[in-house]
Amino acid sequence: MNTKILAIESSCDETAAAVVEDGRKVLSSVVATQIDKHVVFGGVVPEIASRLHTESISIVTEQALCEAECTLSDIDAIAVTAAPGLIGALLVGVGFAKGLSFSSGLPLVPVHHLRGHIAANYLAHPELEPPFLCLVVSGGHSHIVEVRSYTEMKVIGRTRDDAAGEAFDKTARSLGLPYPGGVHLDKAAQGGNPDAYKLPNPRIDGAPYDFSFSGLKTAVINTIHNAQQKGEEIPVADMAASVRKSISKILTERFIKCAQDTGYKTLALAGGVSANSELRSRMTQACEKYGYKLYVPPLSLCGDNAAMIGAQGYYELISGNTADLSLNAKASMEISKSFND
Repeated sequence: MNTKILAIESSCDETAAAVVEDGRKVLSSVVATQIDKHVVFGGVVPEIASRLHTESISIVTEQALCEAECTLSDIDAIAVTAAPGLIGALLVGVGFAKGLSFSSGLPLVPVHHLRGHIAANYLAHPELEPPFLCLVVSGGHSHIVEVRSYTEMKVIGRTRDDAAGEAFDKTARSLGLPYPGGVHLDKAAQGGNPDAYKLPNPRIDGAPYDFSFSGLKTAVINTIHNAQQKGEEIPVADMAASVRKSISKILTERFIKCAQDTGYKTLALAGGVSANSELRSRMTQACEKYGYKLYVPPLSLCGDNAAMIGAQGYYELISGNTADLSLNAKASMEISKSFND
C-alpha cells in the first residue's frame, strides 16, 4: 500500500504544502512566495513573514490536497518543517500541522529543513540511495554532510561564519541588485569578467573541509565603498562574476577534497545556492574529472518547498521518528539530531 504524506513548509518566506507518495513521487506541490512583500525591505522581515504564513497556510494546504486529488482521509501522516528557521515562521507551520494531526488522528512527523533539502534529490533521482556525500548550501547554511542513511547524517564540514548564500545576498545588495540577491547576482555575472577582481580564499587551520565567507564578503563591500567614495564606477557584471567564481570555486574545491579523503564517489548538491549556474557547472566538471556520480536537484526543487519535506517525512515516518502534540519549533538544530533526542 502506498504511503501518502501531506507536508507543510514555512521556515522562511515561502508558504508551501505538498502531497508526496512513498518519499519519491510528488502528487502536488504548491508554493506561495512572499518575495514581492519583502523586496521593498531588501530582505526578509520575520514579523511580516509570520503574518503572511498565517494568511496563506490553509489556502496552500487545501490546494495541495485538491491538486493531488486527495482528502485528509487519503493521507497517512502530516510532515512539517520544525527546525531550523525563523522561529515565528516555523511556529505557524508547526501549529497548523499539530492542529491537522489532532483533528484527523494522523501521525505528526517533524522534519529538519536541511534534511528536506537533501531529500529533494530523491524526488528527482529515484535511483539515489544513501550512503553519499552532500553539499548543502543556502542563505543560512553551508554544510558538507555525510548521509549515512535516510535518517542518519553527520556534518564533516561547515562554515565558520557567513553561509555562501548570505555572502551572495549581501554582496548583491552592495552592488544595488534587488532581493533576492543571489539570483540576480547570478544573472548579472553572465556578461562579466570573472577575473576582474582578486578575492580572498580563507582556509581554516586543521579543518580542511570548513568554509569562511565573511572575509570575502567584507572585501567585496570595502572595494565597492572605496570606489563610491572616490566617485568611481564599479562594473557590476565584473564584480558579480568575480564573486560568483570565487564562492563557487571554494565550495567545489573543499567538497571534492572531502570526497577524495573520505572515499565517497556518489555526491549530491542541495539547498537554494545549488541553483547557482556556475556552482552547478564547476561541480559537474570536477565530478566528471574524478569519476564521481553527481546528483543535483532541478531548479524547481532547489528553493524552499514542501515536496522535499514530504520526501524526508516519509523516511522519518518509517523510521519511527514521529512527535506528539508537545512538539515545538526550533530556530536552530544540528542536522544529525533527532527531534526525539
